[in-house]
Amino acid sequence: MRIAVDAMGGDLGSELPVRGAIAALRKREDVEIVLVGPRDFLEKQVAEIIGDSSGISDRLFFEHATEVIGMDESPVEAIRKKKDSTVMVGFELIRNAKADAVISAGNSGATMAAAIRKLGRLKGISRPGIASFFPTLKEPVMLMDIGANVDCRPQHLLQFAIMAASCSSLLNGIDRPRIGLLSIGEEASKGNALIKETHALLSSGPLNFIGNVEGRDVYKGDVDVIICDGFVGNISLKISEGLAEAAMQMLKTEILKSWRAKIGYLLIKNAFVRFRERLDYAEYGGAPLLGINGVGIICHGTSDATAIQNAVFVAADMVQHRVNDGISQTLAEYNA
Repeated sequence: MRIAVDAMGGDLGSELPVRGAIAALRKREDVEIVLVGPRDFLEKQVAEIIGDSSGISDRLFFEHATEVIGMDESPVEAIRKKKDSTVMVGFELIRNAKADAVISAGNSGATMAAAIRKLGRLKGISRPGIASFFPTLKEPVMLMDIGANVDCRPQHLLQFAIMAASCSSLLNGIDRPRIGLLSIGEEASKGNALIKETHALLSSGPLNFIGNVEGRDVYKGDVDVIICDGFVGNISLKISEGLAEAAMQMLKTEILKSWRAKIGYLLIKNAFVRFRERLDYAEYGGAPLLGINGVGIICHGTSDATAIQNAVFVAADMVQHRVNDGISQTLAEYNA
């Protein structure tokens, strides 16, 4: 599998995407990497990191791109003007069968717009969306959509459910993923018009829909997939990230207040490390962009090398398990 990595996307420069891509090559021998960006610059950077004796240079390639889309640029306008940007060039590689997936920590809106422009949508999908894994008390749950579509109709949420359920089934080995609809109450009568109509659609179909779930239920792990529109999903994502960071900082502040707490921390340090890892988005890699006619992974703008490495693994798994074929099959079965 050949994975194209946008080496210039993100807030932290090119070194971390490059290091993450190299780390992925060292851990998975079935993966090849194409670094997309200024060729001379990237070749020099790679040489400084791996030297001449790494044994992975034969699986590392470069694709020249001269432009980068900034985080503050309008996605539609940017992909129209910057045709040689890293994300446009990356998805062009998929279209020309020179790569199997694209990973970018850059402008997420531009990444999605470039994917649709270059690859188009899967048949039967009107709006692609972004899915993300959240930690729970049990197994991770997939939440979709987390920001691609802020205004949705019931049919869009139904498609999100089909795509997320199929992806979760293939990536996590779940036979019939339990699907919940994020709402303000468990009763079918709760929620706005969008939620009520979507509830009726999901209830009448063959998916394993268990009903509404409330915000407090997200982290219990009693469902495998949670569906919402991108407005609600993005707020949920950002609140969760902020809460995790605040909780860790609060714990650190309290531990530093007394010598007894410091000693106690030393005794349970490993547990704190494992707790931090469960909350760290880097451990889950990137967020799959579902509904495009190809594989795209959107990473956090501040992704470190570990996050990029794990995003490569997610992309490789999606290609290996033929997630798009699974989505198309599930959609056909639903329509039938």
